[in-house]
Amino acid sequence: MSRGRGPGAGTGAGGVRDPAVRDPAAQPERTRLAWRRTALAFAVVVVLAVRRAVREGGVPAGPAVLAASAVLAWAVVLAVAGLRVRALAVPRPGPLGVSAVAAVAICTLTVPICGVVVWLW
Repeated sequence: MSRGRGPGAGTGAGGVRDPAVRDPAAQPERTRLAWRRTALAFAVVVVLAVRRAVREGGVPAGPAVLAASAVLAWAVVLAVAGLRVRALAVPRPGPLGVSAVAAVAICTLTVPICGVVVWLW
């Protein structure tokens, strides 16, 4: 059985593909980098929202709650990203769970909404 990279990698006798052999190439690394970029982008947006909330003297209750919501959303995205990066360490990682996808989607919507409301406040 050929186990190297190349046209015959993962094929057994007679050129039949062996499903147990996986050559992910750079896919796990690209996925890790994508999760890191996402977490960094969330951090920048959250910092800007918090900065805007505290910029003009004291912190009114409305913007403070919205900024705290953005921080919480960023923490959830950071936790899901960490779980996904650790899951990519195995040769055949499972898919991201539905609850994790829903959490990230909700956080992705929460952060810009909180940022816009804080900005307009």
